[in-house]
Amino acid sequence: MAAKTEDGQKKSRLDWRKEKELEEARKAGTAPALTDEEGKDINPHIPQYISQAPWYYGTSRPTLKHQRPQEEKQKQFSGITEWYKRGTDVIPAATKFRKGACQNCGAMTHKKNDCLERPRRVGAKFSGEDIKADEHIQPQLSFDYDGKRDRWNGYNVQDYKKVVDEYNKLEMAKQHLKAERLEEELAEGKKTEIVDDPDSEDEDKYADRADMPGQKFDTKRRTTVRNLRIREDTAKYLHNLDPNSAYYDPKTRSMRENPFKETDATANNVTYSGDNFVRFSGDTQKMAQTQMFAWEAYEKGADVHLQADPTKLELLHQEYRVKKGDFEQDKKLTVLEKYGGEEHLNAPPKDLLLAQTEHYVEYSRTGKVIKGQEKAVAKSKYEEDVYTNNHTSVWGSYWQEGRWGYACCHSFVRNSYCTGESGKASSATGNNPPITSAARMIQEAEENGKTLLELHQENRKKGKKREKSVDEDDEEVKKEKLNKALRKEERNQKEADRLLAMDERKRPYNSHKGDYHEVTEEEMEAYRMKRRQEDDPMKDFL
Repeated sequence: MAAKTEDGQKKSRLDWRKEKELEEARKAGTAPALTDEEGKDINPHIPQYISQAPWYYGTSRPTLKHQRPQEEKQKQFSGITEWYKRGTDVIPAATKFRKGACQNCGAMTHKKNDCLERPRRVGAKFSGEDIKADEHIQPQLSFDYDGKRDRWNGYNVQDYKKVVDEYNKLEMAKQHLKAERLEEELAEGKKTEIVDDPDSEDEDKYADRADMPGQKFDTKRRTTVRNLRIREDTAKYLHNLDPNSAYYDPKTRSMRENPFKETDATANNVTYSGDNFVRFSGDTQKMAQTQMFAWEAYEKGADVHLQADPTKLELLHQEYRVKKGDFEQDKKLTVLEKYGGEEHLNAPPKDLLLAQTEHYVEYSRTGKVIKGQEKAVAKSKYEEDVYTNNHTSVWGSYWQEGRWGYACCHSFVRNSYCTGESGKASSATGNNPPITSAARMIQEAEENGKTLLELHQENRKKGKKREKSVDEDDEEVKKEKLNKALRKEERNQKEADRLLAMDERKRPYNSHKGDYHEVTEEEMEAYRMKRRQEDDPMKDFL
């Protein structure tokens, strides 16, 4: 469709050129811009497909109103002053029935089906008596996002007048009591003294007496200005006036080093230790390590950021530390397996080998410890002087032929009952009762420091290992396992040949799914024996 002018005529080449030149002049700023119906300028750099209104919009001049939200489509919300009416007065009831009212009670605000009054035998429509007043129907308010969350929505300013009136009454009562007290003192002839009563001071006195650190209160303008620093704090350059001490930068107000480093002041008595102390204390180093890890991970392609997603970065950093520790441990184990030397790493410390230590202990002439920690006395893991099972001596008080026992009865069984002199007599004649397997197990558990349950489990494991090793070494069992594996391999090969010969469309759904399990030595041997080698010249005669 050819473009036309406002008169309906087709544009000529000259008109096109003039319109193009005018558009370029408007973009350059030499010609005035187009104006819409409201008198606002239209940006000449707006593309034509945006600034040109469609034919069905019905406009005769340049406009951008078609690009703005249409008023008829905008959702209307309640105003800031609209709210539910509270404390409504009782509307006087009507004297006679009105058309369209409730047939039961006579109110105009509801119908008979919605009436909450007791159903009457003869309704108000027919009796005309006891007509109820109309209820007040609250408006249906619609608020936007901010209106629903406005904490002052529905607040009545007139309610605060009660608070102001109550405060004024209290002030008047205080002034009245003060005046009565002064009259009584003058009547008695007493000398009135000015007492600083905080209740009687006005706002000006409060403001003049305000003395808060770091605050500057202007009594005339009622404004509080926060200073850059608290004036009670000592400046950094005043901690140590020595010119050779820590350097103070006046431009940044920073002193990185400790000004008391070369003095004898201890860390507890020093109030300021330099800016570097703050940088390298607390979680500052941990935060710096996390930031370095985030930069390195971002360079390697990981999309992590310390401020944008700190939780993801922390989890990734923790996973990296775990993997790094496992890698270092594996590398250490690999070196030890290749070159050996693990016994040197498991060696006891030098303090135990040479009975020497670097701990300084200073003694007095009497042998009392003056400085340092005294050597700890070796203690036993057993309770001392505890006699059980009627024994009068502890276990280990008697020793004979490499065995320990009780001195009271010469018994070599731990936790046995004391037999007294009769036990000594039987031990002297050599008629010691044989040690049962249970007693031997108890004695062995006590010597090794293990419980009976742990010792029983170890014995069962040893028996199973012994039985397993005997079965594995048996040649007949090995032959039987190999024959079984050969038969299984033959069945697998036949099944594979059958599936390969079958059409792909007729194969079962899980035909390629294998039996995933740990392969044994017999199965590997059977596979090697049954495998068909293509380079074997005797393959066709098998």
